[in-house]
Amino acid sequence: MEKDQETSLKYLFFTFLKIGAISWGGFMALISVVQKQLVEKDKKVADEVILDSISLASVLPGPVAFNVVAYLGFHLRGIKGALVSMVAILLPAFSLILGLTYIYSIYEEVPAFTNFFLGVLPAVAAIIISVALNMARKNMKDLLQLVILILSGLALIFFRSFYTTVLIMAGGAILGLLFYGKGAEEKAEPELVQKTSKQNIRLFLPVVIVLLVLVGLVWGFPLLFHEEATFTQVLLLRDIAMTFSGMSLTLFGGGYVIIPAIHEIVVEGLNWVTAKEFTDAIAMGQITPGPIFISATFIGYKVANFWGALVATIAIFFPPAILMIFCSGFMDQIKQSRIISAIFKGLRPAVIGMIFSAAYTIGKGMEMHWATWLIFIGVLFLSIKLKVNVAYLIPLSGLMGILLFSLF
Repeated sequence: MEKDQETSLKYLFFTFLKIGAISWGGFMALISVVQKQLVEKDKKVADEVILDSISLASVLPGPVAFNVVAYLGFHLRGIKGALVSMVAILLPAFSLILGLTYIYSIYEEVPAFTNFFLGVLPAVAAIIISVALNMARKNMKDLLQLVILILSGLALIFFRSFYTTVLIMAGGAILGLLFYGKGAEEKAEPELVQKTSKQNIRLFLPVVIVLLVLVGLVWGFPLLFHEEATFTQVLLLRDIAMTFSGMSLTLFGGGYVIIPAIHEIVVEGLNWVTAKEFTDAIAMGQITPGPIFISATFIGYKVANFWGALVATIAIFFPPAILMIFCSGFMDQIKQSRIISAIFKGLRPAVIGMIFSAAYTIGKGMEMHWATWLIFIGVLFLSIKLKVNVAYLIPLSGLMGILLFSLF
């Protein structure tokens, strides 16, 4: 993989910083902005590179758009380019969510602030449903996929567990391989395999070193502190790092799929936040630019203030991005794999079913009021029929919440 030596780290930083500040409306909106900037305007990469990055990100865990950015940064300037691009794309969303969380910790009981989120939550639920419906229309090809979709959604509704999510993904992959993998024999070319292996050894040794250093810091850093209070705080940060990094590496399908799994762990398992705080965190992730995974910043802040927010953010985004960079060397083989294609025919409906269940998880935290249903139905109509951008729907719903819940 050749690197564009004319692409400076400064260019990558400020380009992705700008993109991160204006990319409202979900991961495809962000990727569209990236394509217009890097392909059409600056001509730094070809369309094929963007498509390859999306294909690879779609079969790996973690936030798709963020992984695409990591791939492009690595393609242009190697490990340094990937790290600079990842930091730049996150800075706007991290800063905004941090500021909102601080305000939330002070004003969460103020009626206007509370009513804003009463309007946002039904809008979020409606948007999740519209996303799931749109994905179902594009990806549902037969009855088996519909059955997988329904079963995966019901499984997460009635058996809400991180392990249930893992089992659903494994089951979808197995069913896809069994029913769609007939005759999908691999025809790997020896020269391609040999070339890929040499690239991996040369290019990804730095990735392994970075990963080992991070693991060493996570486990060894607390040993530097001898005061009991400080030691306990650092252990808490380590727990945050291990929890969010573990989730980020085992959750497929984008940000909406993480909602039920993260709810089970941080609300019902660890009791780090309340159910209301969790739904508010998801809402904040929707009203800020960038991926919904940025909700981890809110949760980390509630647990351990600024350092908790920083650790949670790094843990939820960086491990899958490192995996993305590592696997980019296998792109040629992945694109030719009919077995992987069969597996994902079973995975896609499972993911869509989990997205539907995410709407149910959010819906449970809504205020049962006529204004709630008005906003929900209105946003659902505007999103599905009129294709109104989510960047407008979320703030408008919040303002409607302030108006309707304050006056009525």
